Amino acid sequence: MFAVTATQTDPDNPLAGLALGEHPEPKVPDGWTTVSVRAAALNHHDLWTLKGVGIRQDRLPIVLGCDAAGVDEDGNEVIVHSVIGTGADETLDPKRTLLSEVYDGTFAERVAVPRRNLVPKPAGLSFEHAACLPTAWLTAYRMLFDKAGLQPGSTVLVQGAGGGVATALIALGRAAGYRVWATSRSEEKRERALECGADQAFESGARLPERVDAVMETVGQATWDHSLKSLKPGGRIVVSGATSGAVPPADLNRVFFLQLSVIGTTMGTREQLGRLAVFLEQTGLRPVVDRVLPLAEARDGFAAMDAGEIFGKIVFTG
Repeated sequence: MFAVTATQTDPDNPLAGLALGEHPEPKVPDGWTTVSVRAAALNHHDLWTLKGVGIRQDRLPIVLGCDAAGVDEDGNEVIVHSVIGTGADETLDPKRTLLSEVYDGTFAERVAVPRRNLVPKPAGLSFEHAACLPTAWLTAYRMLFDKAGLQPGSTVLVQGAGGGVATALIALGRAAGYRVWATSRSEEKRERALECGADQAFESGARLPERVDAVMETVGQATWDHSLKSLKPGGRIVVSGATSGAVPPADLNRVFFLQLSVIGTTMGTREQLGRLAVFLEQTGLRPVVDRVLPLAEARDGFAAMDAGEIFGKIVFTG
């Protein structure tokens, strides 16, 4: 079958290890099944794998991709939950892993997954939109509706508009009745954030009109100081990523004096993915898709992500 694989890692030239071509059919352990992939979405996780982050060299070559929607062996339209783990909340399993870390991922004609990881795809969602949900949109859903502790009408600051999680946060927050503010260094991305539902968009680090109830943080070191200073007393920062660096000054005096909360989260559960899909079906909300490419042209999608030239999700189809 055709697949997109990582054959080597290089932090300076990640696309050097990207290979497109024939790959063996997936092996199917007991309790697993196969899904014929109709659409798969690109994440920064895939680019980081090519840079050597979070992957053991003895796992290479490995099929890339965490997200997919397709058809299972019984002909059902499904969304693939990419967290492989056990327990009521598989994200808390110390041995959890994502597709494309230990097991081959979704950038292929077929992918093997545990049966419990299949979520019914609502008929009103296209395969392309459904494929955007399992990583970026699920992460955003959990940040807003599980970790942030917000009520409708609360003010939320989303740092770094443009990425998949940030775009999802803006759209979900708007649909849920939050007042959503966003930041970006790019004027174009600030304008796009407004189109996606942000009430206001500011240049990165800009002084805000007032302090906010919660900050959604995926950028890390570059925005951390601004995130802390933007919170009301008692406010929360929900952190799901640190693309610009993971060790900013903590500013603990501000944290304890203003009684701020810093809450970490990663991905989400299968049940939350199912509720997210229903939420989109019921509200009519759809993920922002930057572009749709044939899987055979996946290199172009990786290059665009590496250059930061995207807004929303890049989706590959068979």
